[in-house]
Amino acid sequence: MPEKHKISRRDFLKNSAIGSLGMLLAAQGLPLAAQDSIINIVSSGADITSEPTTFRWVDSGDQKAVFWNAFFEKYMEAHDNVTIQYDALPWNEIAQVVPLGVRNGSAHDVFQRPLSVSLAQAVSEGWVAALDDIIPNFDEWKASFPGGVFVEGITGFNGKTYSFPATSNKRYGTHLLYNVEYLAEAGVDPQAGPLSADDFVATAKKITENGAGRYFGFIMGGNQVNRWGAIVREFARIAGAISMNVGNFDLDMSTGEVPYTNPLYLDAIDVLLRLRDDGSVFPGTLSMNAPEARARMPQGAAGMILQGPWNIPIWLRENPDFNFNIAGQPLLDPPNFVPVSVGPGGSNEIHIYAEASDANKQIAGDIFHYLGTFEGQVAWATLVGAADPAIFAEAVAEADMQPLERAALLMFNEQVRVGPSPIVRNPDTAAVNLELRPITPNLAETVQGIYTEQIDDAAAALQDLSDRANAELDRAIAAAVEKGAMVSREDYIFPNWDPHQDYGEDFYAEL
Repeated sequence: MPEKHKISRRDFLKNSAIGSLGMLLAAQGLPLAAQDSIINIVSSGADITSEPTTFRWVDSGDQKAVFWNAFFEKYMEAHDNVTIQYDALPWNEIAQVVPLGVRNGSAHDVFQRPLSVSLAQAVSEGWVAALDDIIPNFDEWKASFPGGVFVEGITGFNGKTYSFPATSNKRYGTHLLYNVEYLAEAGVDPQAGPLSADDFVATAKKITENGAGRYFGFIMGGNQVNRWGAIVREFARIAGAISMNVGNFDLDMSTGEVPYTNPLYLDAIDVLLRLRDDGSVFPGTLSMNAPEARARMPQGAAGMILQGPWNIPIWLRENPDFNFNIAGQPLLDPPNFVPVSVGPGGSNEIHIYAEASDANKQIAGDIFHYLGTFEGQVAWATLVGAADPAIFAEAVAEADMQPLERAALLMFNEQVRVGPSPIVRNPDTAAVNLELRPITPNLAETVQGIYTEQIDDAAAALQDLSDRANAELDRAIAAAVEKGAMVSREDYIFPNWDPHQDYGEDFYAEL
């Protein structure tokens, strides 16, 4: 490897990693000398090549990038023959870059798969490698994680593991983050109690009036299509339209039916339409992605955004003078708050490219192994905080964390529960997941079309969406049965589901 190239890469990552890490540690009150002790590269037993190699990694960035920039710098110091190219991209770019790389045989060695691509699809189409023979001491490593993180049919198929959920999924990505000054001027304090949807719309209108064209009530990354579905889904679910994700659509697991005809979905969409019609939405919202919308908040462009806890450490680090606070998502029906349900498994799934070189697979396995150690989890929790919570609860307790981040984790502890899983009930439903095809337009695309007035009959569009999703689930079940799976639509019905409680082994035993 030419020395000039090595210095260029090192200098680039060193400036971004150490600069970000130093600011974060300072914000957390940690001494800068602690930088060198947070991440320690220890051999996992992987056979790391001694030949010059370039290793490529792509994910959705945000607060994860602080950890990975710092980690990759330390990793390259420990393995000076390895050059790491880390690309932190918004989801709409991942949706283009990853499939194109797979088609061309030039995908990143490690990637997050696009939101519209199921793991089953990625496995069946040969995108991803099984982790079992790549991560050193795999069985021992896998057993170190809490139960329910690795689940057949969710993170793997046919006894092989293809997906590593790098973080906990006990959070949701549409809670309220707000400019304290703007809401105070509007006479609103979300800390006094949860905002109703009507309060939310009225507050956005008042902020917009106060802004007189200088700032607006609400902003979102409308060009990042998944945000439309996320906001509407959580409005509806928290109000009682309980559901779990199946493929790229949802099911009410208490009935086994697709929930989009529940009137709460129309009510949720109406919140967005009222914001639009009041002129309370920041102009240009439709052309920006979620990170761009987030970046506008500290600039004073808007008073409120519905995103996730990843904003907290980023704003604390990059905008220390920004006076903001957090609260739960506004409620369609305040007296009837229903916790958000998440499934077993985790979040931020990362994968090893099936066609990566053997040398780079070993590097990936070495890195994955580190993140499954207690030391790696503490480092993750310290640098990433509540944005993407560490999976090991004991690591979260050990980590240094800002008060707002701890407040977010406490909020999720109150507002998030583990829901039922057909795969836990009947492992043969994993065969259905292998058959499921993405439906399009999906919920997010439908909501975006309604908002932009490309769809003029919202109720009819949601009915059509429900019909197509139900038909696709029936088709996938029939295809799985034809191949020998013992599965039926009954496996998707959990009549004893209480969304206010974690759905544990005792509930499965009752079925």
